[in-house]
Amino acid sequence: MNTRSLRSIPTRRAVCILALLCLIGCSTVSESNVASSNGQPTEAAETNKNASSDNGPTMKDSNNPAGSATDPRLVAANTTFGFKLYNEAAKAGAGKNIFISPASVALCLAMTYNGAVGKTKEAMERALEIQGLTHAELNRAYSALRSELENPDPKVQLQIANSLWARKGVSFNPAFIARNKEFYAAEVTALDFADPGAPATINEWVKNKTRNKIEKIVDSIDAQSVLFLINAIYFKGAWSSEFDKAKTKDDKFTTGSGSQKRLPMMTQSGKYNYFETEKFQAVSLPYGGGRVSMYVFLPAAGTAIDQFIASLSATNWDSWMKQFSKTQGEIFLPRFKVEYEITLNDALKALGMGVAFDPDRADFTGMFQGAQNAFISKVKHKTFAEVNEEGTEAAAVTSTEMVATSIQIPRKTFRMVVDHPFFFAIRDNRTGSVLFLGSITDPM
Repeated sequence: MNTRSLRSIPTRRAVCILALLCLIGCSTVSESNVASSNGQPTEAAETNKNASSDNGPTMKDSNNPAGSATDPRLVAANTTFGFKLYNEAAKAGAGKNIFISPASVALCLAMTYNGAVGKTKEAMERALEIQGLTHAELNRAYSALRSELENPDPKVQLQIANSLWARKGVSFNPAFIARNKEFYAAEVTALDFADPGAPATINEWVKNKTRNKIEKIVDSIDAQSVLFLINAIYFKGAWSSEFDKAKTKDDKFTTGSGSQKRLPMMTQSGKYNYFETEKFQAVSLPYGGGRVSMYVFLPAAGTAIDQFIASLSATNWDSWMKQFSKTQGEIFLPRFKVEYEITLNDALKALGMGVAFDPDRADFTGMFQGAQNAFISKVKHKTFAEVNEEGTEAAAVTSTEMVATSIQIPRKTFRMVVDHPFFFAIRDNRTGSVLFLGSITDPM
């Protein structure tokens, strides 16, 4: 079907296909019991494992942008964590293109959190900003968010997949496995980590779940590694109103280093949700039926992208989201593609999770049966995005490797020419969940 003809068709709410597989519920992970077990813990059983305070409020907030049923505390926590993480990544990659998926990182770490104990658990709660949620509430909130994102939009795809890759022969706590199965729809596979082909097996899963956009997340497996927890997100959205390719012309773009280059600049005009201050212009470009949008923030002349990034916080973000209003205008946006990779150990340590990476202090005994313990060896994150006249395709993968131890300015019209470094985000407007965050200093 021609993309243009879709504009006249009423679209349903967006987004997300999830694989919900019934996997193991016994003490030792093995190929046979992973394949044959159908037992799953009930929500009541999960609640009984936790304090009585787990009987949390109904997950509905009339103040959410479109009456989202997702627990607003989880959305708030993820937003705060996402911007803190982005700022740490930006420090490490100053002057370079940055593109992360806070949703992917948070999901991967939430699965890991299910096995954390004591001070390690507390440190992860602070870093992830989830102190206001009990353990059971957090898992239920993620399950509810997943369910809410399941309604597809004909012009938007959002697929989220989780997996656990366990070393054969290691005895894992059945409650830890069961929680990640039930609430995160995690696929669980017992794997011979000594097999030279083991990394390829994991990477094939990653490649499949990201539609070949990210081909590898595991380079090799340490002799002491016992578990990989992996999240993959794939997004593809067609603009509600696509850019006319005939209007795309080469024009100059000033990079973060100050040099100029000519790039294909897309353009269109119409009414957009728009917001402007003396420090930046911002426009919301919707996909499909409008539930998911790309938000483009262009710093004002004389304001460096680093200065804008320094102003990013959950408080500012929430304030800005309330100030967009329909405004007639014209947008010029370069086509761009970005591939990004980062090891998040230092960033997460800076956010207070250092204990989880310390072999002598980390406590993940909740993952195992018996006296086994582990620490986080590496949190690796890879992303991809391509933006063109038709829409956006993006993907993200996060892997956690566990190693064993013993004021708005009103405007009637606007003209926004994105011809220098800019920031952008992809947000689910119904739940408020920020799926991707990025800054582009050099589009090509």
